[in-house]
Amino acid sequence: MKGFYNVLETIKEALLSDVDVNTVTTGDITRIDLSKQTMFPLSHIIVNNVSNEDSVLRFSLSVLSMDIVDVSKEETVDIFRGNNNEQDILNTQLVVLNKLVQVLRGGDLHRQLYQLDGTPNFEPFYDRFENEMAGWALTFDVLVPNEIGIC
Repeated sequence: MKGFYNVLETIKEALLSDVDVNTVTTGDITRIDLSKQTMFPLSHIIVNNVSNEDSVLRFSLSVLSMDIVDVSKEETVDIFRGNNNEQDILNTQLVVLNKLVQVLRGGDLHRQLYQLDGTPNFEPFYDRFENEMAGWALTFDVLVPNEIGIC
């Protein structure tokens, strides 16, 4: 059955296949030691809920993809970009999540019956946690076959 374990493992493996992801975690993000810089860039999977829709299970998921903002000690000369790598992080981590959406929409995962439903939403965040971080929160639904029947 393509249940809870399989969905989490499949999303995790898809994220780890990207060169711009070092670590994938799940569960309560406040329990993760985000002070370990070797973990980054990091993606974190949150299961929001699961709905039973006859022949499919609808997993509502959020994936946070982030990296630590590196602030330069040099004087700021470009007020648009600032003296940090925040825009670089936002660009890179949006690409990570966009690739995930694409393999769920019509790539390998779609053919394996992990299928995106609806329109995913990408929301940027800045300095959300104890370290200064930037990244994106992606919220989306994945449909998987419900292989448990009445019989």
